[in-house]
Amino acid sequence: MRIPELIASRRPVFSVEFFPSKTDEGRVGLLETARELAEFDLDYVSVTYGAGGSTREGTVDITRALKEEVGLEVMAHLSCVGESREGLAATLDRLGELGVDNIFALRGDPPRGQTTFVRTEDGLGSAAELAGFIKDGYDFAVGGACFPEVHPEAPDLDTDLTYLKSKVDAGAEFLVTQLFFDNRVYFDFVDAARAKGIEVPVIPGIIPVTGFAHTKRICALCDSSIPADLEAAMLAAEGDPEAEFNLGVAYAAQQSAELLAAGAPGIHFYALNKAPATRAVLGALRAARPWLAPHARAWSPDRDSIA
Repeated sequence: MRIPELIASRRPVFSVEFFPSKTDEGRVGLLETARELAEFDLDYVSVTYGAGGSTREGTVDITRALKEEVGLEVMAHLSCVGESREGLAATLDRLGELGVDNIFALRGDPPRGQTTFVRTEDGLGSAAELAGFIKDGYDFAVGGACFPEVHPEAPDLDTDLTYLKSKVDAGAEFLVTQLFFDNRVYFDFVDAARAKGIEVPVIPGIIPVTGFAHTKRICALCDSSIPADLEAAMLAAEGDPEAEFNLGVAYAAQQSAELLAAGAPGIHFYALNKAPATRAVLGALRAARPWLAPHARAWSPDRDSIA
């Protein structure tokens, strides 16, 4: 099923991102994680695509397994790095043959050891170009990434939003944010996007912190900030893994509940191929249903709230 249709009919939607494993053991673990999380009525999952197509085969393989063996709706990531138009078309053809309905169009990060993006000969230079390429030749629903704290390569928010508008105009029908921890960042970003004429749903991306040091490294890579209060609470845990895990789950559950009560169209979880934290947050949200709370912002397909 196409994700825009899911958003319109099942809101809020819950989804999880996976990345292809490089080992057979990791693949087995990933599918077991997917089966555990599927018990919480996931609406779809996504599968990442390595720089330079380094996980191309793994992305297609895991996409097939999640769809056929686990029974999940899958969105396959696709990036421009190291890919010609012919290569992109071949991957899209294979995904279409698998019955995939949704593609997440990305420019992609440079391969490890490189600092700048280089367009491949006969390749594409941006996610906007890729979205247009897909829409011109295929019938996939197309999603795109967005950055509430501004893309690391953009000089300012307005420039970033101008580019994001071009991505939507080229065919991106919904957006998923980079991870963030301060909900005001999301609310302000959506307001700014709407003022720019970007009207598609903006799904917040949330990572339940299971280990503070690891999460800090991830945030450093993607230029996401950690609120001072959250960092202080994590430091007070003094490296206790259980305390960090419990705090991370509680924070992610509260953060997600606030977003959903305010009208966000769903939550996309960066689970890092592990089930426990995301399972705990999903369980709390399914039990509490904050989107139905008396103070929750009403939403209908004819009058969108914040997303």
